Amino acid sequence: MRFDEKEFLKDLDLMLAGENETTQTASGKQLYNAFSKTVMAKLNEDWEKSKTAHKRRCGYMSAEFLLGRAIFSNLLNLGILNEVRALLKTRGVELYDFEQVEDAALGNGGLGRLAACFLDSAATHGLPLDGYGLRYRYGLFKQRFEDGFQKEFGDDWLSFGDPWSVRKEEDCVVVEFADLCVRAVPYDTPVIGYKNGSINTLRLWQSEPVCAFDFTCFDCMQGEQTAKENFQATQITAVLYPNDNTDEGKKLRLRQQYFMVSASLQDILRGLKTQGKDLRAFFGYQALQLNDTHPVLAVPELIRLLEKENIAFDDAFEICKKTFNFTNHTVLNEALERWRGEMVREILPDIWSVLEKIQDRIERELADRERFFIIKDDVVYMANLAIYASGKVNGVAKIHTEILKAETFKNWHEIYPDKFVNVTNGITPRRWLLLNNPLLAEEIRSRIGTGFETHLPELERLKEFIGDETFCKRFEEIKALNKRRLAEYIRKKENVDIPEHFIFDAQIKRLHEYKRQLMNALSLVYIYNGIKDKSIQDFKPTAFLFGAKAAPGYYNAKAIIKFINEIAKKINSDSEVADKMRVVFVQNYDVSYAEKIVCASDVSEQISMAGMEASGTGNMKFMLNGTVTLGTLDGANVEICEEAGRENNYIFGATVEEAAAVKRAYDPTKILEKNPALKKAVESLIDGTFSDGDTGALQSIYDSLTKGDEADRYLVLYDFEEYIRAKMKINADYGSAEFTRKCLYNMASAGKFSADRSVKEYAKKIWKM
Repeated sequence: MRFDEKEFLKDLDLMLAGENETTQTASGKQLYNAFSKTVMAKLNEDWEKSKTAHKRRCGYMSAEFLLGRAIFSNLLNLGILNEVRALLKTRGVELYDFEQVEDAALGNGGLGRLAACFLDSAATHGLPLDGYGLRYRYGLFKQRFEDGFQKEFGDDWLSFGDPWSVRKEEDCVVVEFADLCVRAVPYDTPVIGYKNGSINTLRLWQSEPVCAFDFTCFDCMQGEQTAKENFQATQITAVLYPNDNTDEGKKLRLRQQYFMVSASLQDILRGLKTQGKDLRAFFGYQALQLNDTHPVLAVPELIRLLEKENIAFDDAFEICKKTFNFTNHTVLNEALERWRGEMVREILPDIWSVLEKIQDRIERELADRERFFIIKDDVVYMANLAIYASGKVNGVAKIHTEILKAETFKNWHEIYPDKFVNVTNGITPRRWLLLNNPLLAEEIRSRIGTGFETHLPELERLKEFIGDETFCKRFEEIKALNKRRLAEYIRKKENVDIPEHFIFDAQIKRLHEYKRQLMNALSLVYIYNGIKDKSIQDFKPTAFLFGAKAAPGYYNAKAIIKFINEIAKKINSDSEVADKMRVVFVQNYDVSYAEKIVCASDVSEQISMAGMEASGTGNMKFMLNGTVTLGTLDGANVEICEEAGRENNYIFGATVEEAAAVKRAYDPTKILEKNPALKKAVESLIDGTFSDGDTGALQSIYDSLTKGDEADRYLVLYDFEEYIRAKMKINADYGSAEFTRKCLYNMASAGKFSADRSVKEYAKKIWKM
């Protein structure tokens, strides 16, 4: 390892000494940038060495990379976090004062967070995995609540600078659309392995005009055309996931996706040509993982680029099959991307020509045009393209992969059974235990040593201490300290007081109807009513925490946020239940908020309808921090129960098979007639108990549960009774030695869910590294 800790700390001290007179008056931004640049200056030798340490590399193509704050994880992985904290303190600077400076939200949720975890794990285990994505000017929107409604604001994350990336002007490429040429400028961010000197690269592309200023046009008073072209160029990477409810939004997303893959592939091919490599052996030097369907245009683009190098189409297609692999993250039909042919022809005519060749090939090879196609009725099916042109296709949890094989992609699995494999998701234990819960990490080290930091299955050794009274007490003390920290943070951020002795019950994830935040919300009304009318007694005080952002164009998801905030307002202002319940929907939920919630929670709500959640990774983060799961047998919950024991979690609800059977003849209104207390909770949406300002938002939720052929599509009402029963069981169990034992058993069983294990499986099963 070439990173010299002592030399770095000496240089940092000199930097701070030089700034000493201004340290007290300098802004956090100034100090942060100076500090970060000092770190970056010491990484170059390791970084450059890592780039050439392997003959074959893998590129992880993803529209999202949700990294979280870089400063703390970088210092942790360099092994100098505590030393830097102490040194800064001697100069009157608190390291965690930098917490508000940067949090690049270049992702929407689990997809981007998974990508970030994989990069961390690959670097930690010396696997040559580089990320390729987009450098959005504005990341996922910042969220505020106004009268309980979500309001979106631009996330100007670059306002604090970007000291952790390096602009690589010499590696720019030009991406061509039918009506526009755009300059793609790469920014490289180091991905630092944990204490091993290995540094991979995350390369994010920024769109810029080929010619920023045409003096001749301006001199002739024709500057408007230049301004228009500049705007068209820069808007491609202006914002993460532009609203695609309009044609213009859809076109912008198509441009984004093509821009990302074209720039990345041109860059990779140029590098190989510079090294004198034979492009016909492309797959011998480079594997490429397609993280969901967003980067799948890489398939026709690589063929197009190889054809320009005089490689015939059929040969280029065979190269693709050996190079690309595809990770599917959803079973939702509406989430499997499709593009209208006319739009592709308008923006990417050369890509359309390649797609037609692929369609011709599939017709020659498979013949059955009704079951196997890339283009049908002038629509391009991106998942079909990814499956046909990839070497391997993987789901992200056992149950999810089985659903892909048996239902979603059944026809493809029948003819290509060897293509389909499972790689269950994982999380990095560095950020999600060592960094976010340092007291617990230290307690674990004192019991079993440090091996778990890079080999998480060693946590199994903790099981011998689960009956140790001292260990149990220390775990409870650490949880209490984390709850205090979170309560203080929420008090400051949300102006809601949460007593620290309450049970902390958390549901934090993207807002989508299938994740059933609505079921949780209805349970709060149900419990509140029960406490008020005395039908629920001996209820242990509980704080119900929500964190989520709803897509700007997703009406019902935003309505559910309003409903939960109305519930919170009613419960939190009622003195009769003040000693029993609190509800808070935290604003602008992000990675840093999650770090505080995960280590402080007693209950992890993972309550999606069975068969809908591909995997989930939030469930793993909670588990690792010693939290029980209240959940369905969906996604990775199934494997969590396999590892930790169903008896150590609180499982309810219809299974995948039962849900399918129920839906064949389902009338949710019959359930309401049999359960008056639930009916009262549901009727509160429309009986004036809560207000939506006459927007119709709450009526829309009510209608989604009770009206039409798709009423209660996600079985909120069907699973409700079992859900309440499980929730009340947790409430009764909390505080007992048995409950603490369940928490510890989950933590000690979390070893499987490390991203270290996941990337090693990718490397062996899929990338053949």
